[in-house]
Amino acid sequence: MSGAKAPAAPMPTQSKGPPKVMMTSGDRPDPEINKLFRAQIKFEGSDLHLQTNKPPILRIRGTLRELQMPPITEEQMYNMFYEIMDERQKIIFENEGGADLAHIVEYEGDKWRFRVNLYKQLGIPGMVARKIERTIPNFEGLYLPPVMEDLTKYEQGMVLLAGVTGSGKSTTIASMLDLINRTERVHILTIEDPIEFIYKQDKALINQRELGMDVIDFHVAMKHAVRQDPDIILVGELRDRDTFETAIHAAETGHLVFGTIHASSAPSTVGRILDLFPNDMHQAIRGSLAFNMKAIIAQKLLPTIVDKPKRVPILEIMRFNGIVRKLILEGADEKLIAAIRIGKEEGMQLFNDSIYGFVMKEYISRATAFEVSPNVEELKMMIKGIQVKGPAIL
Repeated sequence: MSGAKAPAAPMPTQSKGPPKVMMTSGDRPDPEINKLFRAQIKFEGSDLHLQTNKPPILRIRGTLRELQMPPITEEQMYNMFYEIMDERQKIIFENEGGADLAHIVEYEGDKWRFRVNLYKQLGIPGMVARKIERTIPNFEGLYLPPVMEDLTKYEQGMVLLAGVTGSGKSTTIASMLDLINRTERVHILTIEDPIEFIYKQDKALINQRELGMDVIDFHVAMKHAVRQDPDIILVGELRDRDTFETAIHAAETGHLVFGTIHASSAPSTVGRILDLFPNDMHQAIRGSLAFNMKAIIAQKLLPTIVDKPKRVPILEIMRFNGIVRKLILEGADEKLIAAIRIGKEEGMQLFNDSIYGFVMKEYISRATAFEVSPNVEELKMMIKGIQVKGPAIL
């Protein structure tokens, strides 16, 4: 972590006694933790990290910076958490050792949303909160390749965004759905835990359902979804086998389904999905992927060397054409990189293709490019103008 310090922020007061129970919204005082959220807004932090017996830490423009505040005690931490959890979230937190929730804070007349993850580590509580931008970034201003717009035009199938936490997956999907909202008369249904971006209806009809608040769980939400006449469904993160099976079934039955998954690259996402299932189901899952998946996009965010934008998305895009489907059915996942390389006319690209484009436009430094490139020697050859050819697929 950088040794940089963020300015001092007001410290939540220490509270004695057991964790508080939430009161009704009309009577409830402002939660103590809101002081930290307002500091996050003021200092333009993307993420707030809280660990027991340590000062709060903000991620500001990609760098972790410690707030000039006293450490937060375990008692303070629990009291702050229990002020913002409802009864369902308290039960989940105690039973599972963690809980996700959305939290809204007013700051200078505006309402800000936060995606909050509460957790335990070494038996003591911690938290990470992501600040959600109040407006959905314009699709045209995100420096995404043109093929990403094409992926919004399917009538049926699944489109997955892969990446690590903080890679911008949710923002990219939100901008894609908002593009659809501005251009097509369709019904968009989102099922999220928690809701992140709030969409303003334009041409599309939009319904947003939050697990725990609007519906008890994902499976009940999807059972309702097929009766609600959606054209497009956002299922949020595919975390487990049941979620994926339900989502792929929605794609099979004529809906366009968007989702996210934690994976490092487009080809490796296939293996990540298979890992959710026992070996004897892998071939059937490969069949479902081959016939229903439209594209897998892996994304990373890189800092730039220009004033605007501060960061740009680098993308690996694998569209499911005939070659990709054949390789997946055959279990030849090691050849998917080669399939992406020869699919450039269809808008496919490897991470190095995306990195190379931003280096040539002088948006990112070569040092940053080489640091994140999955194949540094190949990227150096591309920058020198040497054509790179991959191995044959057949």
